[in-house]
Amino acid sequence: MKPSHIEHIGIAVSNLEEAISFYEKVLGLTCYNIEYVPDQMVRTAFFMVGQTKIELLESTDPEGPIGKFIDKRGEGIHHIAFSVEKIEEQLLKLSGSGIRLIDNTPRKGAENMDIAFLHPKATHGVLIELCENKNT
Repeated sequence: MKPSHIEHIGIAVSNLEEAISFYEKVLGLTCYNIEYVPDQMVRTAFFMVGQTKIELLESTDPEGPIGKFIDKRGEGIHHIAFSVEKIEEQLLKLSGSGIRLIDNTPRKGAENMDIAFLHPKATHGVLIELCENKNT
């Protein structure tokens, strides 16, 4: 597998509006998309920084993955996402190589991307998301 680029960096936040305000007023970035992703129990906000996106993630349910993350670790970097082609094939190869997966098959994520996560125990402690944009 060879990712083409870092798709985005996911950052867990307690309050999406406050975080958006910080990124816009302090860092001078522009939020270009806010989206609710029911499957992941999150609201997301996206910013472009050069060729890379920043994705802010606010939990809509304390029992969701981001709610649990913030409860355990607090706000901060949640994951790094890499853009790949043929995500299904990549997951089969990774699984066949003994890499522990969270998602054996892709699911729909924000911005209508197909996504899948690799388990942090298999990636030296980093939650890695694979993304494929089938809209282009």
